[in-house]
Amino acid sequence: MKAQNDSYRVSETRRLVAEFPNNEVALSPDIKNFKAAKWRLAFSLAVHAQMDSCALESELHALERIPAEGWGKPTRFIPIRFVFTNKLSKDDKLLLALDAFTLSQSLGREVSIGKIVYGDDHTTMKVKTSAMTSEVRKRLERIATLLSNPAPPDLVLNPHCPECEFQARCRQKAEEKDDLSLLANMSAKERKKFHTKGIFTVTQLSYTFRARRRQKRLAGKREKYHHSLKALAIRERKIHIVGSPELKMEGTPVYLDVEGLPDRDFYYLIGLRFRTARRVIQHSLWAANENDEKRIWKEFLGVLSGVKKPVLIHYGSFETTFLRRMYQKYGEVVGGSCLAEAISSAVNLLSVTFAKVYFPTFSNGIKEIARYLGFEWETPAGSGLQSIIWRSQWEASGGAAVKRLLLIYNANDCEALEVVATSSFNYRNFHRILNNRPKSSLQRR
Repeated sequence: MKAQNDSYRVSETRRLVAEFPNNEVALSPDIKNFKAAKWRLAFSLAVHAQMDSCALESELHALERIPAEGWGKPTRFIPIRFVFTNKLSKDDKLLLALDAFTLSQSLGREVSIGKIVYGDDHTTMKVKTSAMTSEVRKRLERIATLLSNPAPPDLVLNPHCPECEFQARCRQKAEEKDDLSLLANMSAKERKKFHTKGIFTVTQLSYTFRARRRQKRLAGKREKYHHSLKALAIRERKIHIVGSPELKMEGTPVYLDVEGLPDRDFYYLIGLRFRTARRVIQHSLWAANENDEKRIWKEFLGVLSGVKKPVLIHYGSFETTFLRRMYQKYGEVVGGSCLAEAISSAVNLLSVTFAKVYFPTFSNGIKEIARYLGFEWETPAGSGLQSIIWRSQWEASGGAAVKRLLLIYNANDCEALEVVATSSFNYRNFHRILNNRPKSSLQRR
């Protein structure tokens, strides 16, 4: 991401500079002398400011100067930030707000508007940075407090960890402490509540679970997720079942896994796995570019039409979104047909097992669960984030080796999905599937 952002910043700076006369463009000018400035566009501009709690420095990607439009009206400054993705996040806007805040502190005047240039189409968005000033201040104060404290902050695993270079080190420390943040489904609010009760470790939490009979008036409601039961499953290294969950389906299970680029809403690889009387069939439908997306959707429908009563099974919401978007975008399915039924009634295995099947894993991610059940990926480094990197590398070089990594990874995901689906509801066979691991315990309430 850093490499792509740097490359995008260089190319967009060149494009923007080309829109101004040479005498109106400046490289890293002295911002303090803005009254005598003649430039209209500056880039690579380091801005410094001082707050009560800390010193600020922000390197502006670009800065647009709009001369005063009349007597008594001030010159306006608009910071510009370049972002290579096709979708903006809140963090992108906050970074622009930090640029504007630092600039306003340096100039001694309010900078209320900024611009973000982003994506393949060079889209420009105006952002009212003044509306985020209070949040920028709060975050700066928190950072200053952390930096002034000689002790390190509390170690907490969070959704950002997969993107961080210190992930492995923090994970190891969390495991040594048996920290509650190891439980991926536990929110910060829930974790804080347990802390007030003197519960700081997963092992401590595991001793708080009490099996209770479910009240009849709650029979039709969704089962509550019990962090304590998850902790108990981890401590005992056993699978715990709440009630008698079932995966009801009449037809042929078709295990679906899709790879895509979320910021481009582009799906480039559809994996399908199903069994016939003679063999296992794996399909890997590959799109070289956005124009191929419709083709692989048609191929996907073609494969499904050749399966007797197909029942699509996937894990998580990514494939749910894929099916909905492709159906809306390309159609090609007759309402009321077998294909339409398969798409509309696709089974999200995560929602079926959630709060019902507790595996002795810290998260409910398919990779952790499948590995516990004895399945291993041929590409151990494979992950959703890694697949985005591989696809980016393939688009840059067209290398067959990188494409093969993606195809293997996707096929392994389909196979892992089958392992999890067939074992999650086969209570009697857990001891066989788990090899030498302890036989699962069955908790009914």
